[in-house]
Amino acid sequence: MLKRVLLPSIFLILTWGFWISPDFKQIAAGVAIFLFGMLSLEEGFRAFTGGLLEQLLRRTTDRLWKALGFGIVTTTLMQSSSLVSVITISFLSAGLIGLGSGIGIIFGANLGTTTGAWLIAGFGLKVEISAWAMPMLVFGVILLFQQSRSLKGIGYVLTGLGFLFLGIHYMKEGFEAFRDGIDLSRFAVTGYAGVFLYTALGILATVVMQSSHATLVLTLTALGAGQIGYENALALAIGANVGTTITAIIGSMGANEQGKRLALAHLLFNLVTGAIAIVFIYQMVEAVEVISSALGIAPDDHTLKLAVFHTLFNLIGVAVMLPFVSHLVNLLTRLIRPQVVDTTRPRHLDEAALEFPDTAVEVIRKESLHVFDNALPIMVQGLGLPLAALAPGSDPEGIARRQRVPVQIDMEAAYRKAVKPLYSAIIAFISKASLEPQMEQSAALHWLRKAVQGIVEALKDIKHMQKNLNRYLLSDNRHIRAEYDKIRITLAVLLQELKQLRERDDPQEAATVLGALRRTIDQFDDEINRDTVRLIREGLITPQMGSSLMNDSAYAYDTAQHLIETGETLFVVRSPRMEPEQRQVLLEPKEGLESGGITGGMPE
Repeated sequence: MLKRVLLPSIFLILTWGFWISPDFKQIAAGVAIFLFGMLSLEEGFRAFTGGLLEQLLRRTTDRLWKALGFGIVTTTLMQSSSLVSVITISFLSAGLIGLGSGIGIIFGANLGTTTGAWLIAGFGLKVEISAWAMPMLVFGVILLFQQSRSLKGIGYVLTGLGFLFLGIHYMKEGFEAFRDGIDLSRFAVTGYAGVFLYTALGILATVVMQSSHATLVLTLTALGAGQIGYENALALAIGANVGTTITAIIGSMGANEQGKRLALAHLLFNLVTGAIAIVFIYQMVEAVEVISSALGIAPDDHTLKLAVFHTLFNLIGVAVMLPFVSHLVNLLTRLIRPQVVDTTRPRHLDEAALEFPDTAVEVIRKESLHVFDNALPIMVQGLGLPLAALAPGSDPEGIARRQRVPVQIDMEAAYRKAVKPLYSAIIAFISKASLEPQMEQSAALHWLRKAVQGIVEALKDIKHMQKNLNRYLLSDNRHIRAEYDKIRITLAVLLQELKQLRERDDPQEAATVLGALRRTIDQFDDEINRDTVRLIREGLITPQMGSSLMNDSAYAYDTAQHLIETGETLFVVRSPRMEPEQRQVLLEPKEGLESGGITGGMPE
């Protein structure tokens, strides 16, 4: 409803402005060019988020002060707090960072964005920057036509900078020309009435343009041209700071509760910072005078003083809020509680993660673990065992020998309800993530696809065993009962070990345990084949029983292989703590890994 009203209103206001003043066209065009430059700049930096930025973020956010520094540095370099906010929400939703670290990054991004005001006030309004814009646009456009992702990214950055400079030039020229016809400074409002009015205008402008940078540039160019008063410009800067939270809120709409908590933290921080700036605006103006004098800023250089003010009130906001981050985390956790989770629906496949390759890989891994969690009880019940067989410290062997009832679970129905929707969603997500993958992430996506397929194949193999399990678990022939018990016990122990590895999340331990399980499964396969031949030869089981046992032991071996390979991908290979040599050994293709698609009745 808001969009249907807001967009036509904006078009009407712009049309009216174009009609009454040619100079307004130049200002509006400058804003439009500046915003397009911001989009191009963000697109350029996105080209370099394929691993480097994600790895840097994970390594530099284990402490609050590091997260704060990361937010300051990245926003200063990229000149886009919006991009940093969206990346942070995406990482938080994927579980790559904690809420406290995310809040630290957002605080830092607010400080980092103040450097934009310094650059524009100190450089953009005092130098003919349009002369710099033209070469940047020429070289940038040439690079945009290159095939290399990196060269194309540099092209977007150069083009974005060129448009930014060009937009600032047009806004500055437009306001100076506008001044000759209409003096907007006549509409200045003094006192707190002006503070509240222009703060509201700053919020509105930032919400419409979705860029606090654009609002600040507009404010600085108007201030430089004398079209607005210094006091009103300060209020516009406060409004721009509050209004920029709309981007984070929009970015959190498709995120999980962690992403929504971070967006709310961003809003609370900017509201508190804005409130402090409004209440103490006149005291801050005096402080700005002192700081400006110390820095050698001329008394009439109001644009640089605005940059000082913008930095000062953000710095005060961080100083006030930083000691309360842990309390803020607790408050947000209480306010936004996790939704009741439907285990049959994807939990982690956030569309925003597709723009960041490492994040996309991590959310797919987490969703693959969700598939594993859903499949585990189906498998153990498919073996005719209770869920208690998976509990730590339980005795799968004793449980298997005592539990002699027909398999009750309908594996087909259980698969369609708890596994297939997730499997389909992961395959679709991987297909989208593969559109422009980095080489390292492409390999990871391949193995994650194999891991999920391995879970589905294991379910299928256990389903194939059900008929004979029901037949021979209650057989009068103790020898065939004993052999089928061996199959159930071996797989139950494997499932129990995998469940414990899943819960411990220790890649080194997982590598060791999975290696031992692989050797145990190979030994089991040799033994059961020898026992089958011996039992048939000695007449202890019939040839029909023997053929069924051979088929089912093969299914059991395949089940174990699929699950071990899945464990290697989900529990070990994904970890940066593993040595490269260990990772490589685990990634070596295993005998019989490549399967010919998903067939065999149950999976489609």
